[in-house]
Amino acid sequence: MNFQGYRRSNGKVGVRNHVLVIPSVVCSQGAAEAITRNVKGSVYLANVFGCAQVGADREQTKRTLVGFGANPNVFAVLVVGNGCENLPAKEIAEAIIPCGKRVEFIDIQEVGGMKKTIAKGKKTVRDMIAEARALHRETFPLSELILGTECGGSDFTSGLGSNPALGAASDLLVEAGGTVILSETTELIGAEHLLARRARTPEIGKQVLDLTAWWEKEAIATGQDIRGANPAPGNIAGGITTIEEKSLGCIYKGGTTTLEEVIAYAFSPTQKGLILMNTPGHDIDSITGMLAGGSQIAVFTTGRGTPTGSPIAPVIKITGNVETYRKMKDNIDLSVSQVVQGKETVKEAGRRVFHEILAVASGKLTKAEKLGQRDFCIFKIGLNF
Repeated sequence: MNFQGYRRSNGKVGVRNHVLVIPSVVCSQGAAEAITRNVKGSVYLANVFGCAQVGADREQTKRTLVGFGANPNVFAVLVVGNGCENLPAKEIAEAIIPCGKRVEFIDIQEVGGMKKTIAKGKKTVRDMIAEARALHRETFPLSELILGTECGGSDFTSGLGSNPALGAASDLLVEAGGTVILSETTELIGAEHLLARRARTPEIGKQVLDLTAWWEKEAIATGQDIRGANPAPGNIAGGITTIEEKSLGCIYKGGTTTLEEVIAYAFSPTQKGLILMNTPGHDIDSITGMLAGGSQIAVFTTGRGTPTGSPIAPVIKITGNVETYRKMKDNIDLSVSQVVQGKETVKEAGRRVFHEILAVASGKLTKAEKLGQRDFCIFKIGLNF
C-alpha cells in the first residue's frame, strides 16, 4: 500500500505542506501569530520559552523548535525573534537550514518594532506560500511514514477498544516497513516489564526499565505520589482504578512487534519499526516531542474525549466509547466502540484505523484540522533564571 505525500529535498516525505512561523521566544509569539493570521497555508507555534533557559533545558527547547522546522510536513520556515533572547532566531534558523528547505529569520528589535516586523513577515510568508503551492503530491511507500501514538482522557473503553485497535493498526504499519512511536513513559509504570521483554536486545530492554524507574524516583524525590496525576481524576471517573491498569491499556497502542529503539524527547528515530520515545504523560508535551522527532501524523485514542490537534500535523482522534463519540462528533474522527460491544474484532477495527491513517496521510483533513485546533507545548526539564 502507498500514500500521497510531498517529497522534500532531503529525501523525507511530508503529509502536509505548511509554511511555519516559529517564535524563538515568548515575546515574539504575538508577532508570529499576527503574521499568520488570515494567511492561508501558514501556521505558527505558541512557544512560551526561549529565554532565561540554560543547559539541557535550553537545548531541549532548541531541539524541539528546530525539529518542528525540519519536520517533513513543513515546506518553509520563518523564525521570528525579539533580538535579546538567549535562544536567538538566527541560531534556530541556521540549525534548520541543513534539511534543505527555505528558512529565513527576523528580529523585532532589528526590524524596528511590531508593525514593521508583521509587515515584513507577512510578505516573506506569502512568498513562501506561493512556492509551496507549486508542489504536488506524489505516491510513496508506507516505509516513509512515522506514526506518533498517544492516549488521553482514558476510560475503561481505552484499554478494551481504542488502544488495542490502534495497536493492530501499528502492527500493520510496521509490517509495511513504517515506523511507530510509543510515548508517555509514566504510563508504562506497572507494565514496563512487558514492553522490555519485546526489546530487540537486552540493553534496549534495560533502557525501558531504567526510564520508568527514573520517573518514579523523580516523583518520590519531590515528595509527591505520581498516582495523584496517574490515573487522573477523569480516568478514575471513567472506570480506571490503578496506574498499572492504565499502563496495561496504554501499552496496547504499540501493538505486538519488537521494540527496536529507545530515544530521548524530540530526537528522531534511527531505526524503522516500533520505537519508544521518553515523554511525560502530558498529552500536548508528548505529541510535541514526537512531531519534533519527525512524526508526520499522530493517532490519539480517548475514552472521555479531547479536541487536541497540532500546528503542523494531522491528529486522528479515535474512541471506543459510543457515548463519547455521540457527544463529541465534531472532535472524534473514528469510533471503534463496536469492539467493546462485541460487534467487531480488534483486528477488524485495527484495519479501519489503518485505512484512516492512509487516507489522512494522503490529504483527508482530521476534525482537529477543520476546527483549527493547533496545540503546542514543550516538555520543560529545568528552572528559568
